[in-house]
Amino acid sequence: MAITVLIADDHEIVRHGLASVFKNSEIRIVGEATTGDEAVRLARRHKPDVVLLDVRFGAEDGLDSIKRIRSAAPATRVVAFSAFDNPTYVARAVSAGAHDYLLKTATRSELVSAVSDAAAGAAPTRAGELRRVATSMANRDLPADTEVPLTPRETQVLRLVAMGLSNREIGDALEISIETVKEHVQNLLRKVELNDRTQAAVWAIKHGLA
Repeated sequence: MAITVLIADDHEIVRHGLASVFKNSEIRIVGEATTGDEAVRLARRHKPDVVLLDVRFGAEDGLDSIKRIRSAAPATRVVAFSAFDNPTYVARAVSAGAHDYLLKTATRSELVSAVSDAAAGAAPTRAGELRRVATSMANRDLPADTEVPLTPRETQVLRLVAMGLSNREIGDALEISIETVKEHVQNLLRKVELNDRTQAAVWAIKHGLA
């Protein structure tokens, strides 16, 4: 059975290239979008298995479309497909509900595998940035001489603050309420004697947390 895919990218050459990549595979392209709004409309119409979504449409932030696509087609999985190796973009994609985040430097086999795995609901591919960043964040140890007076959850929140996520995005990523996120942020600012999120991000970087 064919895997249906909607391609959302504002570059014609990329869309044509992807059509060539998927030729003679089990993946069938059911639509092409050049804006986030068009991606949402086509996702609602076609209900594809996967939306392969660029993170930038010119000046438009493609990541803002992920939640709307998921709302329009709840069974559809989104794979962010980006030229940007940016941990903040990866974190935002995760918090918005993306299944995976793949760089445009991926090979044909990696791209086909990522789309197939997403359609099957399998774990993000090893080639995807989502798994790499998530693993790095989960396994990162503090420097031996670092004393951080924070709970594990506060440390987790601080890392996401340092990556530039909003309270809502942090809440989505950690599956906690915005109010709980705010409480954690207030507590960690008080504990490390900082005034705002910018200072917290700088502090996190200096102490090897981001």
